[in-house]
Amino acid sequence: MNIHSEASAPIDRRRNILDAALAVFAEQGYAATPVPPIAERAGVGVGTIYRYFPDKQSLVNEVFRETKARLGSWLLDGLDLSAEPWPLYCAFWERLTSFAREQPEAFRFLELQDHRPYLDEASRRTERAVLEPIRTAIERFRQAGLVRTGMQGPVIVALVWGAVVGIFKYDDGQYYRLLDSDLDAARDALWRALTATEPPGPPLQGVST
Repeated sequence: MNIHSEASAPIDRRRNILDAALAVFAEQGYAATPVPPIAERAGVGVGTIYRYFPDKQSLVNEVFRETKARLGSWLLDGLDLSAEPWPLYCAFWERLTSFAREQPEAFRFLELQDHRPYLDEASRRTERAVLEPIRTAIERFRQAGLVRTGMQGPVIVALVWGAVVGIFKYDDGQYYRLLDSDLDAARDALWRALTATEPPGPPLQGVST
């Protein structure tokens, strides 16, 4: 085993462990991941991990909070949630798809697993903090009669997230590489499914501050 990082500063070891855990959890899922492969990826001994995290569940919760908060910042920082529906939807779609492209390990970690069995209350608070502004904006659209009758906010969130997950599973970098035009077409198709209306036009500027 490569123990080259054992001599580094404690803060660096902790960071190495979290980064390694994200990578291994993203590849294998939480249930199928024992601690030794994380230690090997981080370049530390198994005992070192337990000096920072009492068990695997506390480690995955820390990874979840960091990764979910990173997604939240990516999606929401500087985004004008009071904007008109179509430009806001387009801005959100662009941010979500860019996260999938530029943060592939984080995206895989968040989409490959059912997190709920192991989430602690701190992780649930982080999740709620990310989702609540999005659900509030969707509720504004629902009250305005924009979305299909009977479609609730959590279902809309799940459909948008699930669409991006499904699309990027085809983007393996070898046999097919998603084009911007593919993402635009998917964005417009999902808008039609959610609203039963045609997209109003090209995305408008001024949604991000």
